[in-house]
Amino acid sequence: MSRRQSVRNWWRLGPPARDHLPAARIAAGVAAPLLTLLWLGRLDLAVFATFAAFTGIYARHEPPGARLRHQAQSALLLLTCLALGLMLSRAGASLWAVTLTGAVTAGAGALLAAVWGLRPAGALFFVFALTTAGTLPAPPSPAEAMGTAAVTAAFCLMLGHLGARYSARVRPAELASPPGPVPGPDVRWHGLRHLIAALLGGVVGMAPGVGHTAWAMVAAVAPISAQDHQGRVKRAVQRVTGTLGGLLISAALLAVPWQPWLLVVWVIALQFLAELYVVRNYSVALLFVTPLALLMAHLGHPDAASTLLWARAVETVLGALAGLVVVLLVRSPAERRAPRSGTPRGTG
Repeated sequence: MSRRQSVRNWWRLGPPARDHLPAARIAAGVAAPLLTLLWLGRLDLAVFATFAAFTGIYARHEPPGARLRHQAQSALLLLTCLALGLMLSRAGASLWAVTLTGAVTAGAGALLAAVWGLRPAGALFFVFALTTAGTLPAPPSPAEAMGTAAVTAAFCLMLGHLGARYSARVRPAELASPPGPVPGPDVRWHGLRHLIAALLGGVVGMAPGVGHTAWAMVAAVAPISAQDHQGRVKRAVQRVTGTLGGLLISAALLAVPWQPWLLVVWVIALQFLAELYVVRNYSVALLFVTPLALLMAHLGHPDAASTLLWARAVETVLGALAGLVVVLLVRSPAERRAPRSGTPRGTG
């Protein structure tokens, strides 16, 4: 296979599966709370609304009962992580404290997600929620923050249930059986990899001149959720290539002094595009996830564009390398004995 063909295969899209339907539902779950906060003049609460809206990402093709159960479980974990992060930020916790708490959250969140059979797998969103809330420079009151998060999560649960009932009625063949729990020994290694990756990512993210430790921790745990060793290695490389490509889009967007309402519109559109492609190609999805994350950060706490772009690039590379080290070194005895196979598609 030629080098050009290898590059093409790397960016090739998988077959569509009516991805626009869950993408539209998930984008609506982000749009309604953000537009409400914009109308109220409280975009300082956008972090809590956005992360709670990640409830809608889970169980995207599951039947009504399973989707409601799994989305309720994911909402519980997301709200818990936001509450812990808010406690840390209001207490003025150090980056070390946030990193250690985030690492424990990564391990525990991955364990619970595996036992409960949540999809996307892993603890990426839980770590991202806790570390982002835990490093807010001016955290809001607990009642306002967690009230916003709880209402958003409930709204996304409603959207998810209505969407599942509609799909069960008109397209029952598209609904997948919910995944079962991961066996005991495997789930322990799964949790351990997440804990070590998050901790290592947080440590390298505290290097001088970086400044957004949360992004390094997220990049470190992102590859761990893939279902086999080869898939984890591929996911780490995709995280870097997709993010670096997404930085070009981010630079163009951040170069424009958008009004707040236009920033909200961009966040909603990018959320839709990310969910449209995340199952079909992880690298392509990151072209939209990267500017989405940067615009979200800019929305709540405007920073210089160059600072955000540099931090995202450096922390993604450092975090992905940390995750790759964990993937290569922390393998269960069964994984060391098993032949390396291809990776099934997933959204983890």
